Amino acid sequence: MRKALLLTSMLSIAAFNAQNTSRWSDLFSYNNVLAIRDDGQKLIAATENGIFYYNPTSGEVSKLSKANGLHEVKITAFDYNPETKIGLVGYKSGAMDVITPEGVFLIMDIPIANGYLGDKKINHISISGNKAVISVGYGVSIFNLDKREFGDSAFFNTGGAYNAALEAGIFNDKVVVATQNGLLTHAIDTTFPVYNTWTTQSIGSFTNIASKDLIAYSTANQVRFGNNITSTTALPQSFSNVKDVVITDQNIIVADNTKLYSFTKTGALQKTIDFTEEVNSGYVFNNQIFSGTKLNGLLNESKSSFKPDGPYNNFSYKISLLDNKMWVSTGNRIEYDVPTYNMLGYYYFDGQKWIYPDYFKNNPILFNVFDVIPDPSDPAVVFFTNYSAFNGQKGIYKMKNDQFVKIYKTNEGANYYNRPTGFATDENNNIFVSVSIIDNPTASVGYYLYNRSSDDFITVPLINANRAQKPLIKDKILYIPGPRATTSGLIMYDYGNNPASASNPLKYITKDNNLPSSDAISVAVDKSDNVWIGGQSGLRILSNPKAAFNEDKPRTEPIIIEQNGLGEELFRDAEILQITVDSGNQKWVSVAGGGVFFISPNGEQTYQHFTKANSPLPNDTVTDIQIDNKTGKVYFATSDGVMAYQGDVADVNENFGDVLVYPNPIIYAQYKGNVYLKGLAEKTNIRITDAAGNVVHSAVARGGYYEWNLNNQRGSRVASGIYFVLMTNADGTDTKTAKIAVVN
Repeated sequence: MRKALLLTSMLSIAAFNAQNTSRWSDLFSYNNVLAIRDDGQKLIAATENGIFYYNPTSGEVSKLSKANGLHEVKITAFDYNPETKIGLVGYKSGAMDVITPEGVFLIMDIPIANGYLGDKKINHISISGNKAVISVGYGVSIFNLDKREFGDSAFFNTGGAYNAALEAGIFNDKVVVATQNGLLTHAIDTTFPVYNTWTTQSIGSFTNIASKDLIAYSTANQVRFGNNITSTTALPQSFSNVKDVVITDQNIIVADNTKLYSFTKTGALQKTIDFTEEVNSGYVFNNQIFSGTKLNGLLNESKSSFKPDGPYNNFSYKISLLDNKMWVSTGNRIEYDVPTYNMLGYYYFDGQKWIYPDYFKNNPILFNVFDVIPDPSDPAVVFFTNYSAFNGQKGIYKMKNDQFVKIYKTNEGANYYNRPTGFATDENNNIFVSVSIIDNPTASVGYYLYNRSSDDFITVPLINANRAQKPLIKDKILYIPGPRATTSGLIMYDYGNNPASASNPLKYITKDNNLPSSDAISVAVDKSDNVWIGGQSGLRILSNPKAAFNEDKPRTEPIIIEQNGLGEELFRDAEILQITVDSGNQKWVSVAGGGVFFISPNGEQTYQHFTKANSPLPNDTVTDIQIDNKTGKVYFATSDGVMAYQGDVADVNENFGDVLVYPNPIIYAQYKGNVYLKGLAEKTNIRITDAAGNVVHSAVARGGYYEWNLNNQRGSRVASGIYFVLMTNADGTDTKTAKIAVVN
């Protein structure tokens, strides 16, 4: 791992509270239901990134995810025992969560055979009593639920090639395993780990296993069942693509493409339901059939959908916020150049619910939607960029009320030229779009400017360059980062009152200006007018951008932190994907593969470092960070979904907001952390006194909030009692007071 990612051992990390999941909430999709179980009162549905519970009696829906208990995302297997109230969640990474009434426990010590280099994904989990059989690419393992530990494992290794266990079940004290090379069985005994002692019960390619009082197993087009593995009967139905087989108390359920089939335990067909969309699984609860669909959560027999509200899919790239609404794009590209096409388009939250425009469903256009924004002057109008290599499909698209209106700049130049990337808007509601490889007549980087009167975009080429990232605007200066090219950097264009002109002052910040590498990937301008430039190999600061236009060679500078008397460059050699400034002038910095750093206004102190390992972040590559300054909520976009964190800084200015002290009272037996003050002025002078008026603590807080460790000025914890917080803003024109009760 790069040197910069070791900063947690070098920086002062204050107020680290990553495990406090009460601050976190997920914006995951719960559409793709992989498995369904019940706990006697509620249905339990496992989806890609979490589990949700549906109570058919009350209609209540609740969810469990990495934001409030689970330890991973990318669920691939699930089972639950309603008698013991224990569930097992298997992940693509090979990890497992054990869900118990006492909490959720992470299991990482899955036994992997020496020399096994294949997929560690948990393919299937089947619980029987206090044991579970876990199916993996190497074979099967027995897991003891009482002790939460693994027992024996069987590695299906034949001459160095592994026979993957697709699904397995325990039936009559035997493990039955479906593989592509046969149906295998073995008793749970001392020879269980020895592969050559396993019996090939049937030759063929088997895909599904279900076991309860019966055993059922399937190929792609046939399901067999019985109460003896050596003597089974085929269900009286041919199938085209069996997705799942489930045995409930009264039924055998088969999922096949868009249909669910319900059979009695004797094999008689009871019911066929075509849900007219792809189903992954099925279940019977309170005599009603439910399907687990790929796109619509749980459906009952009337095809009513039940699921937590969320976006259409988990993949996210860029986020746009306006009022209480959110738009999420889903584009991607390789090496900041070659587009990838996931066909998803965008989804958005309209303030009440998530919406996915029908325009993107079954549309033959190859969509690689890099960015999406609402028109600030008319939020019913939405623009998105399709970063594509195909004329007729690349360009800027206009939608209104979820309906396609128009496409702009779709046939300009050759296929790979004139590819729009990201949007920025200014205080006059001008809409700018950064453009890679403008054909004018040589390749250049510039922007498109929306002309409202003609309902078209004007092309403004700026400089001979190659690629462009999402732009930023502040004080009528347009910033366009240029990523990963031999002569790239940050374009600064002072368009002033004439944004349609290509003749305004321009400055190109490159490696000649002390950038750490020949590119710029991200940019932010803080409240002190410092330009923060992130590249492939680190971070630089450019002070006073207005003055830089008049300098021959303005110089950028690194941030140097000191640790044990030694200087260290902040984020040295790290790829900086995103830099976002909150209303307290603090910075949120995303590092490729390194999570998110929350740092002080000058960058010299790290407040928090969120990673996949120590927080609910779904992965360590965060492609966008957006902050709702009204609420202080911070949104993180990743390829595995959007996660939200409730920050402490909201609407910070020179005066106080609604000052909040929490927790309060502070009872040591119940809470041993710091006390937090939020809603402060941008600069706040703080004095804390006891009831007699003696000052026990004083400080200057910046950024809208402060933490007190309950120590007095001598470094000892204060005594029990009532303490008064006296606060003034920077110039003394605004004051606030608060009380804190301390019980030791």
